[in-house]
Amino acid sequence: MKPARKPSLPVAAKAPLDARLTEQRNPRSSRIDQMSTLEIVDLVNAEDRGVAAAVGAERLQVARAIDLVVEGLQQGGRLIYVGAGTSGRLGVLDASEMPPTYRVEPEVVQGVIAGGFDALLRAQEGAEDHPEDGAAAMDEREVGRHDFVLGIAASGTTPFVHGALKRARERGARTGFLLCTPPPEDLLRTHDVVIAPLVGPEVVTGSTRMKAGTATKMVLNTISTAAMVKTGKVYGNLMVDLQVTCEKLQDRGERILMDTLGIAREEAHKLLDAAGGHVKTAIAMQRLGVDAQEADRRLDEAGGEIGKLL
Repeated sequence: MKPARKPSLPVAAKAPLDARLTEQRNPRSSRIDQMSTLEIVDLVNAEDRGVAAAVGAERLQVARAIDLVVEGLQQGGRLIYVGAGTSGRLGVLDASEMPPTYRVEPEVVQGVIAGGFDALLRAQEGAEDHPEDGAAAMDEREVGRHDFVLGIAASGTTPFVHGALKRARERGARTGFLLCTPPPEDLLRTHDVVIAPLVGPEVVTGSTRMKAGTATKMVLNTISTAAMVKTGKVYGNLMVDLQVTCEKLQDRGERILMDTLGIAREEAHKLLDAAGGHVKTAIAMQRLGVDAQEADRRLDEAGGEIGKLL
């Protein structure tokens, strides 16, 4: 005979014990431990549907962040994400995808996570609790006035992130904050932009790797993608600044050349090889009738924007 299932505790009707939206209980999932597998799937999916709308409600703030990033990049600055736990990992993930996708140097977009490299693979308990470590990370990277530092903390309270942003501002950098709870007034006054997609309480209370994590990924995708577009890394909607480093990117590069130049696969392969695996250079070579060196020189003169060059 199976033991009787312990009933779930009801959601309290009184005021929440923690004012942070990310720490409040979700009444729709209060009995998730008694649901069937399919009911859990449907519940999680239903909750996720509101994430895009919450991100969309912050469109003006996201656009403001993008303009700050672009302004800094055009003056030789960097985009630096700072976070802990899931937030930190998402920042590192977004940063790590910039070099192969848009051929930027690894230091141009960086992700800083509390606890360092080890925290990417395994939680480093307590690493987020030290604001001085966040400040030290900014000093180590010599953050300056052309950099934009975006702190990521779903709850808005992570000491490591606040320490990093405080030091970044002292060093002259522009700063932003991404969180998933209503921002306090002092946060709005302190930073150049605050992005706060309010996705609501999580299905499992406090598990911000869920809706808050999804919202964070969407915001970071938008910021980095738009920044790369506005700094000439995209032609039409094609990633012409990709660097061929594997068979998949070789194939993609050849298809971009076939599409934009109207040439056959074999010619595209040869052209890409002559361009050192750089699609943008290959397009300029073919359109302008010049070699790779001259194509790169003219691209530099055009600020890397192939649309302007052609």
